[in-house]
Amino acid sequence: MNAPDRFELFLLGDGEKKVTWAPETRVPDAAVFTFNKEDHTLANLLRAKLAKSPNILFSAYKVPHPLFATFELRVQTDGSLSPKDAVIRACGDLIQELQRLDQEFTKEWELKKIAGQGRDGL
Repeated sequence: MNAPDRFELFLLGDGEKKVTWAPETRVPDAAVFTFNKEDHTLANLLRAKLAKSPNILFSAYKVPHPLFATFELRVQTDGSLSPKDAVIRACGDLIQELQRLDQEFTKEWELKKIAGQGRDGL
């Protein structure tokens, strides 16, 4: 009833940005990134990828309200790179991993189809 229309959960409005960020003033080398029209899926992927990096001291996210598709990602680095660069690097790494997953899945799917066709010919 109170939920927004489904298309509003992923389509950006006019002048709306996908990601905004602001430095975190309470701790050094930290920032808060706000992702619009995204949910726990991307948030948890980014958080986990950032947590594996040796340059990251802290990474966590929160969803301010369950009816709105936004999340805030808080990142603190050791100072060897900026939080913005760390998030950009994590996004690039995730894209590469997902492309490899897509390639492997497609290859296995095609092999399964070939194996299924060979069995039908007997």
